Amino acid sequence: MAELEKKKEKELAVRKKIAIVGLPNTGKSHIFNFCTGEYTLVANYPHTTVETKRTQCTVGGQIYEVIDTPGLHSLYIHSEEEIVVRDMLFSEKPDIIIQCIDANQLKQSLILTVDLFELGIPMVIVLNAINETAHKGIHINSDKLSQILGIPVVELLSLQDPGKEKIRKAIGRITAATTGFRYNDTIEKMIAEITAAFPDTINYKRKKAVLLLENDHFLISELEKNITDGKLSFIKRGIDRIKGDLSGDIGRVIMNQRDAWVDDIYEKSVKKQTGGQSRFLLVFAQLCRHPVFGIPILLAIIFMTFFLVVHVAGFLEERLSGYIVDPTTEYISKYIPEGFWHDFLVGYYGVLTLGLFNAVCTVLPILSVFFLIFGTLEDSGYIPNITVLSKKIFDKMGLTGMSIMPLVLGFGCKTMAILVAKGLRSKKERFIVIYLLGFSIPCAAQLGIDMGIFGRIGIKAFLIGYGTLFFTEICAGVILNKLIKDEIKSDFIQELPPIRIPDVRALLTKTSYRLYWFLKEAVPVFIIASVALFFLDKAGILTVIKNILSPVVVNWLGLPRDVTDVLILAFTRHEVAAGLTFKMIDAGMINYIQCIVTVVITTMFVPCFASIVAMCKVMGVKTGIAIVLTINISSFVLAGILHWVLVFAIGG
Repeated sequence: MAELEKKKEKELAVRKKIAIVGLPNTGKSHIFNFCTGEYTLVANYPHTTVETKRTQCTVGGQIYEVIDTPGLHSLYIHSEEEIVVRDMLFSEKPDIIIQCIDANQLKQSLILTVDLFELGIPMVIVLNAINETAHKGIHINSDKLSQILGIPVVELLSLQDPGKEKIRKAIGRITAATTGFRYNDTIEKMIAEITAAFPDTINYKRKKAVLLLENDHFLISELEKNITDGKLSFIKRGIDRIKGDLSGDIGRVIMNQRDAWVDDIYEKSVKKQTGGQSRFLLVFAQLCRHPVFGIPILLAIIFMTFFLVVHVAGFLEERLSGYIVDPTTEYISKYIPEGFWHDFLVGYYGVLTLGLFNAVCTVLPILSVFFLIFGTLEDSGYIPNITVLSKKIFDKMGLTGMSIMPLVLGFGCKTMAILVAKGLRSKKERFIVIYLLGFSIPCAAQLGIDMGIFGRIGIKAFLIGYGTLFFTEICAGVILNKLIKDEIKSDFIQELPPIRIPDVRALLTKTSYRLYWFLKEAVPVFIIASVALFFLDKAGILTVIKNILSPVVVNWLGLPRDVTDVLILAFTRHEVAAGLTFKMIDAGMINYIQCIVTVVITTMFVPCFASIVAMCKVMGVKTGIAIVLTINISSFVLAGILHWVLVFAIGG
């Protein structure tokens, strides 16, 4: 045991760190996956990575800790996500930086390269998607770029090009940057004066001196914690004196000199030719966000998804039921008589029927089809175009700029979207976005399963159910916008990735990863929940709970008492609750109106545990819990209103 601990300590002592950085949506998570053999979700839009991820790998006998980071535009901070990355670079002092550059964003990325050079950390540049620039008639000479920058530049044809060995070889021959970039004599003299005033405990003195000249408030707050008041006051007075000696905006002067250097590099390493760009993808991208054509395209995608989920997933479910569920149930019923063990295995709350078979044979086929479609939309780059299309609607809710993207991302994963919303500068927008994410926006798994449920009773029910959710979401946003005091709004700035034809292998890998996650995380919950309901029913506790909740469930919501089971399961996972809803529909236990109401309330009711934790992390525990309680109360009120409206309109 002692030898193992010593070995571990020795490994930690020699372990070096590699930080993967770059602009948003430049393939950082791809490179992380290539280098480490791990898998993190990737997509063709910004903010896929919202927190740093770490794991180990070995290159040439050397142990490295590889760190995947959120998007970073520059070391001059503009958002909370960026401060996380910069703090990591400043505090952990990585041995190597891998900068990911999308060839379509070469100029913007080289501005970040200048910033990173000033840290003095050895670097490798990974140049992604050069095939796309070639199609546009833009040819990047990576050898020339490497020669000018003085660091290795690794070309990857596309974001699906593995390039693992290329990157490993580049790490093996890495050296510190030898670029000759310097500011003019006046700026360099200012930097030298500030660095001389820093105490020895401050690292990256040159970069921090430049940031102070640019008036970076985040850095000033950091220095206040690490430098004595007297020393910091001396440095501030020196900076004020230096700025007073220079006419004009010193920050603009610094930026102009960087831009000129980047322009020079770009001219020397890039050649442009006319023609070659794919017009179809370009025109399609423009149509997707067009105010007239964009909505029909969105509706076509929704209906196509509904059709595939209902019919393809239904076909798979039917086959699995015929090959697995029916034969197993018949076999057990034949050899195990009615009683405790028969009910425990294949009864209404059976560990097989409600638990394992429900997860694998009912829910899994739906998620397989839906995740495949959703992954296609992610990798194609279509999703960010919805943010442009929906801008006018979100304006009515007081949401602009970066607020729109988290709401759209919520249809993928609400937890990730809530963490993205953390970076919103306006407290008002942050509160509204997080409330709406927890309220009636379904995550990808919930949306796919809801389509499967509505597929049992028709597309009209889908339109009614999701029309209701859409309407209540808009109303909630408008009401919150009126109630909460106005703040300065951010500009509407959205980075739109190019529309790409998804790589089939990458798409299948992502889909299999999500399904593996479902099998690993959700199936045990299905089984545990079925066992819990079985014993609660046998003990009579479930009957007591149903009696207590009957005034709300039966009289107000108009649902059968047994739907209480669905609401209880919603506390565990929405997929588990949906599985029981399927069973009740097939058994004829709930009618048309009741099915719609059940789906609506379970979609709004109780955000998943991970989302609740994320809410409390971003908004604070008290505010997070208050949001969850308000959402739950609202879901019962609104679902009850929906029930009575449908009864009045349809009858039943």
